[in-house]
Amino acid sequence: MGKVTIVYWSQGGNTGAMASAIAKGITDAGKEADIKFVSDVSVADLADCNVLALGCPAMGDEVLEESEFEPFIEELESSVSGKTLGLFGSYDWGDGQWMRDWTDRMKNAGATVLNDEGLIAHLLPDEDATAECEALGKQLADLV
Repeated sequence: MGKVTIVYWSQGGNTGAMASAIAKGITDAGKEADIKFVSDVSVADLADCNVLALGCPAMGDEVLEESEFEPFIEELESSVSGKTLGLFGSYDWGDGQWMRDWTDRMKNAGATVLNDEGLIAHLLPDEDATAECEALGKQLADLV
């Protein structure tokens, strides 16, 4: 059975809810979802993963969370070339600039970003955003 690893950071639970919905899409497609909070995984653990979902909410001035997630991404960045990534995260205010910056960053590092953009949800994902997360999970599952 194919497996998709989902690595995320969430403070209030909104991005965590997105990760769970993505996992549901993966399992509904008949594949295994392995959900990891960023502090519970190392970049070395992901060396053999060619398809990943990565999630982080917008923080501060529309940036990735700086104490755990950003250092993880900095380390991961050198090994994403040739991988397919599903990026996701929630936000409270702003227009999604953190996700556009993150998408560009991963593309510049050689990754393919699924759908050519990250998936964002305002605060706790509503029914439509949850359906989009599940659809992203199914897309990821089709690649493993």
